[in-house]
Amino acid sequence: MLTQWLLYGMVALAHLIAVTAWVRATRRNKPSSKLGLGDVIIGIVVNFLDTLGIGSYAQITSLFKLRGRPTDDLIPGTMNVGSAIPSFFGAFLFIVSIKVDPLLLFAMIGSSGLGAWFGAGLVSRMSKRHIQTVMGCALLVAAGFLVMGLLGLIPNSGTEMTLTGWRFLLAVGSNFILGALMCIGIGNYAPSMVLLSMLGMHPIAAYPIMIGSDGLIIPVASIGFIRSGRFDHSVAVGLVIGGVLGTFAAFPLVTAISGHLNAMRGLVILVVLYAAVSMLMAAKHNKAQDAGA
Repeated sequence: MLTQWLLYGMVALAHLIAVTAWVRATRRNKPSSKLGLGDVIIGIVVNFLDTLGIGSYAQITSLFKLRGRPTDDLIPGTMNVGSAIPSFFGAFLFIVSIKVDPLLLFAMIGSSGLGAWFGAGLVSRMSKRHIQTVMGCALLVAAGFLVMGLLGLIPNSGTEMTLTGWRFLLAVGSNFILGALMCIGIGNYAPSMVLLSMLGMHPIAAYPIMIGSDGLIIPVASIGFIRSGRFDHSVAVGLVIGGVLGTFAAFPLVTAISGHLNAMRGLVILVVLYAAVSMLMAAKHNKAQDAGA
C-alpha cells in the first residue's frame, strides 16, 4: 500500500509541474480562442470511453477532425495537455482499487514516462505535414487494435497479477515504447492488454498499468508541448472539464458493462478510420502544395 501511495505521489508531482508550466505559458501568451461547450462534451465522451478501456486519443483526434478545431498541427499538444488532469484522477482510482504487483506497476509507469519525454520532444518539432502523416498512420494502427478487440482476437486467458524474469523486463521495455507512441496519438490500452495477456497476466491488470502510465505519460508529454506553445489553450481547458466528469461517471461501470461494448467499439472504428483517411489526404495535399511552392 505504501508503494502505491509513493507511486501516486510521483504522478501527482508530474501533474503539478505540468499545470504550473501551463499557467505560466497562459500568462505569457493570451489564448486566441474561447472555451466552447463542444470542447467540454468531447472531454466527457472520450474520457468516459477511455475509463471503460476503449481508449481516447484516436477518438479525440477523430472528433477534432470532424469539428475542424483545433488545426491539425495543434492536435497532439492539445489532446495531451487537455488529458493530463483527467488522467490524474483516473490513475488514483485504478491504482488504489486494483491490486497489481507494486514493483511491476512502478517500473512500467516509470518507463512509460521516460518514453513520453523523448516522444514529445520529437513530435513537437515535426512539421504540420509530418504530423498529419504520422497521426494518420497511428489512427490506422489504433483502428486495427479496436478491430481485434471487436472480433475477440485479443487474448484474455491470463490470471496472474505480477511478472518476473524476462517477462518483467519485456513488459517494462515495451511500456517505454508505448509511452513514446502515446505522443503521436496511439493509445496504450489495447497494446497493453495484448502484451500483458500474452505474458500471462489477468486482463484487469491492464487497467492500473495503462491508466497509471497515462497519469505519468500525459503530464510529462504535456510539458514539451507547453514549452513549444503548440496546443490550443481553450480546447484543452474544455477537455479537462469534460474529462474529469467523464472519468468519474465511467469508473463504476468498468466491470458492470464490459460485456456490452461491441456496438460502441464498432462506431468508434468507423469514426477513427474516417479521421485516419482524412488526415493522410490532408498530408498528401500539403505535400503537393509544398512541391508546387
